[in-house]
Amino acid sequence: MMKFNITAPSFALKAALVDKINNKTKPLGSLGLLENLALQIGLIQETLTPSLLNPTILVFAGDHGIANAGVSAYPQAVTAQMVNNFVQLGAAINVFTAQHGMNLKIIDSGVNATLPPSQNLIDAKMAYGTQNFLDTPAMTIEQCESAIMKGAEIVEKMLVEGCNIIGFGEMGIGNTASASCLMSIICHYPIETCVGRGTGLDDASLKKKIKTLKQALNFHNIQGNNTIETLATFGGFETAMMVGAMLKTAEKSCVLLIDGFISSAALLVASKIYPEILHYCVFSHCSDESGHKKMLAHLQAKPLLNLGLRLGEGSGAALAYPLVVSAVNFLNHMASFESANVSTQMPSIN
Repeated sequence: MMKFNITAPSFALKAALVDKINNKTKPLGSLGLLENLALQIGLIQETLTPSLLNPTILVFAGDHGIANAGVSAYPQAVTAQMVNNFVQLGAAINVFTAQHGMNLKIIDSGVNATLPPSQNLIDAKMAYGTQNFLDTPAMTIEQCESAIMKGAEIVEKMLVEGCNIIGFGEMGIGNTASASCLMSIICHYPIETCVGRGTGLDDASLKKKIKTLKQALNFHNIQGNNTIETLATFGGFETAMMVGAMLKTAEKSCVLLIDGFISSAALLVASKIYPEILHYCVFSHCSDESGHKKMLAHLQAKPLLNLGLRLGEGSGAALAYPLVVSAVNFLNHMASFESANVSTQMPSIN
């Protein structure tokens, strides 16, 4: 597999950044998580005046063989239909990225259909969907490593073109089942605590999903010591490609905007291999998928939003992006006590 050079940001400017944040015309800590964000981005970019350039959301799409085992409320064909919707600018992520001035790229990582070419679509298809991991690995180790490398290549081109903040989204019927298995193995959690309703399963279907995934986990009996083997066995092409894209983004000292359950599962895999990646991650929201809150806790993440979202597509990342802009803007443009001639002294009480 491609090797990445990911190290923690330098903390040389930390004291100066904290001083700059604390001396803005506000009570100490009164901007809450925005202050943490400003500090984090300043450290990532190693500057007291950070900037956000060509913000981009990448939506990786791929199909999952496990969908054929009845773990989703929707048929596999919906993946291709939704990708066409993205390309035709009709989905929520199209609306939100346009609203906030963000670029959007859709990547065919492994959709089980031949998609018409489009300037909005990157053809990186590894295969027409993964295998059904109920009784065989979803992909080979070679396919998994190739997908990781392809994700890194896609991101590297965008970073060379001047982007320094990337949001990660996905589309793939059956991918919550895949992400649940990855979470169960990597975090050592019982599958029951990782599985949610995905696209809207009823109670009976949820029980069937848990039973099916438990059967798959027992069949493969992977302990999680080999992260690439775990990803190849239970992952999707879009997840593997996201892993590579995330690692390359961190290697280039750029900001990662993490979306929901599936994107967080990709990060879970990436951070298992390169833990320092977490320094570069901004967690946009806590989704309504039941395992996501537990996964975020495992990652020691503080999400910016909690809106009950469970859409995917990078929608949470796009919605959180204006908060990142606000963090950078207050750091760069808000007056200091000195420049505004505002007293920092509390009046004495006699």
